[in-house]
Amino acid sequence: MKAVILAGGYGTRLEEAAGVKPKPMVEVGGLPILWHIMGLFARAGCKEFVIALGYRGNVIKEYFLNHFYLNHDCTIRLDRPRPEVGGGQRLDWTVHLVDTGLETQTGGRLRRLKRWVQDGPFFMTYGDGLADVSLTRLASFHRRHGKLATVTAVRPPARFGGLLLSGNRVRSFREKPQMGEGWINGGFFVLDPRVLDYADGDACVFERDPLERLARQGNLMAYRHTGFWQCVDTPRDLRYLESLWGSGRAPWKTPAN
Repeated sequence: MKAVILAGGYGTRLEEAAGVKPKPMVEVGGLPILWHIMGLFARAGCKEFVIALGYRGNVIKEYFLNHFYLNHDCTIRLDRPRPEVGGGQRLDWTVHLVDTGLETQTGGRLRRLKRWVQDGPFFMTYGDGLADVSLTRLASFHRRHGKLATVTAVRPPARFGGLLLSGNRVRSFREKPQMGEGWINGGFFVLDPRVLDYADGDACVFERDPLERLARQGNLMAYRHTGFWQCVDTPRDLRYLESLWGSGRAPWKTPAN
């Protein structure tokens, strides 16, 4: 299975940390969020990636074009056209970098990738969320139910301390409980290529009409993930992920990072 990663959005709420970078290239532990996400898929045996580019897509292209030299020791002989590279980890990944438009919405970006993923079910996620979800189990779940789409359902991390009240008396207090109420879209999907026909143009938002129609038709199933999940929307989210990484307790860490 291939992995599609939507990496074309602006990420305006993270503008302070991102600067001129697209949000997927903001670093955690010295590596782009995008690289961390790709490591999750590689750990599950998925090593072919289709990355949908948009805002500052050139930054992502430059990263992968220079990755080999930036992450290995180099010897540069000025009378030769290319550096000699040695040492370091060499990964057998294939990365397709596809321009899907600057203003294109999520559904439109997926539709533009149709020719890259028409050979069978594929993973899809966004370029701004980390988790310790088992992608192997997610794929198995999708195969078993036989529907067109699977979304990973997660409980959002609570941002504030939780209070249980009795009148004006606080009966219990929990500082930043791990899980909030309800289930939300956790951003890790398995999709049948036929799902792309539900997007009708660049302005289509995948999370609206396509997913709503799939749900009404009974073609959208939820894989429940109760482990770690964190999206990166604000500098606060980024600081939290950095703190996990710095403490050596990052649940999403893989051999690739």
